[in-house]
Amino acid sequence: MQTRREIVVHPGAVAIIPVFSNGDVLLVRQYRHPVRSELWEIPAGKLEPGEDALSCAQRELQEETGYAANRWTRLTSFFTSPGFSNERITLFHASDLRRVGAPDVVEIDECLVLPIDDVESMIRDERIADAKTILAIGWILRQPPEKE
Repeated sequence: MQTRREIVVHPGAVAIIPVFSNGDVLLVRQYRHPVRSELWEIPAGKLEPGEDALSCAQRELQEETGYAANRWTRLTSFFTSPGFSNERITLFHASDLRRVGAPDVVEIDECLVLPIDDVESMIRDERIADAKTILAIGWILRQPPEKE
């Protein structure tokens, strides 16, 4: 028996859970064409050729939010949809945040700083339906980062 498979080959990506010293989380809202709607998510982006994951995470945080972080912790990496893609996301926790510019308005519709409890409520009532964001929030709730 032969099987035909279509596979999406992906360069890899990063996702960042930016957490302020008071525990608030920074989210972005952007339009996602495949689901034809705007989604609340943690900042994320694709690796450029030859780029390491941490450099990509630092670049994406600044581009999407206008923030930079003094502390970075690699949390985990995971396959997003191994049934049809090799995309692997490396998840980082970013803390000791400081504003260094403005978000890229071409890519990001809005940035929002929310208490973690509000983000958790948004997940429960499905206002957040993005898997990487749900995973990241669950990670932070289960293993809160050390205080700065």
